[in-house]
Amino acid sequence: MKSRCAWFIGSAVLSFSVVLLPAQSAEDTAAAQKHKPVVITRIYTGPDGQTHAEDIEAKFAPGGGNDVHKLMANSGAELHRAPPGRVSDWHTAPRRQYVITLSGQGELELSGGKKILVGPGHIELVEDTTGKGHITRTVGSEDRVTIQVPISDRP
Repeated sequence: MKSRCAWFIGSAVLSFSVVLLPAQSAEDTAAAQKHKPVVITRIYTGPDGQTHAEDIEAKFAPGGGNDVHKLMANSGAELHRAPPGRVSDWHTAPRRQYVITLSGQGELELSGGKKILVGPGHIELVEDTTGKGHITRTVGSEDRVTIQVPISDRP
């Protein structure tokens, strides 16, 4: 009798909890399929001649099975490797370019002492070709490997 009563109560509790669980709506399903934003840090010279930074979210358009964000026209990508502890004191960018960290860690110091940590997957759009520039440091215990993609002047 006790086992029959326990079984009945257990079944009732289980049934009750299943009924109270919320069903997954279409909005919940869509929210689960949203992607993590891809952010590009733009480094540029302001009208004050100082280097500034702003984050730009890459806008993707559907395209043949993959979403696509078109970069500015570019040419001649290069791989760069900087050892731990490497410091490039105040300098401007040699050209407008994307710098994408593949491995290791870096730190960019801008006017006013603002510091930006960059690691694997971080994308920078570097456009401070005039003015005071920025400092680049390799931080951590491993080489920082980047791919630098020059932006061409042609569309």
